[in-house]
Amino acid sequence: MRLATRKNIITAAVAVFALAVLAVELYPIAITLLNGFRRDIVILSGQKLSLKQFTGASYALVFQNSQLMRAMRNSVIVGLLSTALSVGVGAMAAYGLTRFRFRGKNALAYSFLVFRMLPQMSLVVSLYLMFRSVGIRDTIFGITLAHSSFNVPYVIWMLIPFFTVVDKSYEEAAMVDGCSRWGMFRLIFLPLAAPGLVVAAVFAFINSWNEFLYALILTGVNARTAPVAISSLIGGDTLTWGQMCAASTIMLIPVFVFTIGMQKFLIRGVAAGGVKG
Repeated sequence: MRLATRKNIITAAVAVFALAVLAVELYPIAITLLNGFRRDIVILSGQKLSLKQFTGASYALVFQNSQLMRAMRNSVIVGLLSTALSVGVGAMAAYGLTRFRFRGKNALAYSFLVFRMLPQMSLVVSLYLMFRSVGIRDTIFGITLAHSSFNVPYVIWMLIPFFTVVDKSYEEAAMVDGCSRWGMFRLIFLPLAAPGLVVAAVFAFINSWNEFLYALILTGVNARTAPVAISSLIGGDTLTWGQMCAASTIMLIPVFVFTIGMQKFLIRGVAAGGVKG
């Protein structure tokens, strides 16, 4: 009985702690969501929240802002393209690092990790000059490459544990049956490692979606992304808090949709990576 009571107390304590952490995490989101339905003057005046204050005016202004809507669309396009490119390149690199033996393999793997640790500020000026010289600054292609530059090392190191635990016998059997290395990788290996690929894709998309510095420096009007466009609402003599909160709430939707759509594979992948990796 004492052991059962102790387990119940520990379980209750863990549940309370988890709920407290969840409340802290959700509080800013809840405040942003609620203020999106309030007028700027009401928010700035510090009035207590009431149902009479709720209005859809801020959302209407956001949807009427063509530049902001264009930035939202750019963020979706860049996020999806960067995720596809990063996972594709990262999967091939991680496969080579886990399946082939060659001199300098460990040094190469750690070089990707070191590149991921470099601060973005130390690279953005060089990228700006390079992109301007080749004519891809302020383009979807350019900002996609920039986002992929920091996503690829991240994806490689996320996939290495998943790829390591995939049984080599499946690959050997496929190649004995006449399948080429590329065909085996595409048709046999990648489906087996699908949970890991989904985990990497979700985190790569979130990294790209939330990125601000590269988008601020490397884009102008044409390829501006949502974080930069929302930050541009702060300026002048008027603080449009209602519009910023409404736009921020809209910006949360693609991340939730993408993550929930991948939830089944995401949970399986996190569990597999945590237990076997």
